[in-house]
Amino acid sequence: MNSNLEKTFIAFLKENQRIVHKVCRIYTDNKEDHEDLFQEITIQLWKSFPGFKGDAKFSTWMYRVALNTAITLFKKAKKNDLTTAIDVSSLRIEYETYEDDEHKLKRMYQAIYTLSDIEKALIMMYLEDKSYREIGEILGITEGNARVKMNRAKNNLKQQLNTK
Repeated sequence: MNSNLEKTFIAFLKENQRIVHKVCRIYTDNKEDHEDLFQEITIQLWKSFPGFKGDAKFSTWMYRVALNTAITLFKKAKKNDLTTAIDVSSLRIEYETYEDDEHKLKRMYQAIYTLSDIEKALIMMYLEDKSYREIGEILGITEGNARVKMNRAKNNLKQQLNTK
């Protein structure tokens, strides 16, 4: 393992790990699943890192890998209903904990959790103030398609919040 490559990866990951935590927060509803997904995303980022060419910003690339990993993992979990424990302690990444006691925020996350995988990703990026161009780039769709999907996702989220 290349020591410089590992140091660069760890620095990038530490600087941008909030992205991974946000993806985990959207796709999981408890601490254990959050940590498991964080580890799985970290593993996938590490495996993919040698192929990162810098054509896009690191954060954009990280979003893409994190979202694809979360969506793929949960599609497999739904099919197999199995989970795998993963140890990434060798990467020495510390978990950040996020505790939100505000009722509105919890209610919003509960509503987001009921959305489809793609809608979850769209809403998360919307909340991050990503432009439609950036959203399209991260998801591999056109800017126009990102706008259409975002409007549908926002309408679905409004419906979820109004029914609770």
